[in-house]
Amino acid sequence: MVEILFRLPDGSERRAHVAAGSTLLEASRDARVELEGACGGSMACATCHVRIDDAWFDRLPVPSPEEEDMLDLAPDWQPTSRLGCQIALDESLSGIVVHVPKSSLLDG
Repeated sequence: MVEILFRLPDGSERRAHVAAGSTLLEASRDARVELEGACGGSMACATCHVRIDDAWFDRLPVPSPEEEDMLDLAPDWQPTSRLGCQIALDESLSGIVVHVPKSSLLDG
């Protein structure tokens, strides 16, 4: 199992424990974090935009050119921004800290 800590805009935190191979978008649903994810994870939007904590960012694979193009559409983009649907989790990422911008929440 992979543990993820989601930090929400209101300062609260939610944890998820998911099977390796799950994406951050899927893990957010397990943690009851209401990431929009309008395209269902097909990388056709930027509504699952998250920011990876600085301590974890360099542990992730480099984003594809397609993901970088989608991130250009994300409001509140930061250098550690990624699309949650494109981060496949494995045991090496257990404990990852993910910051969720208000603009990515369903009620945002």
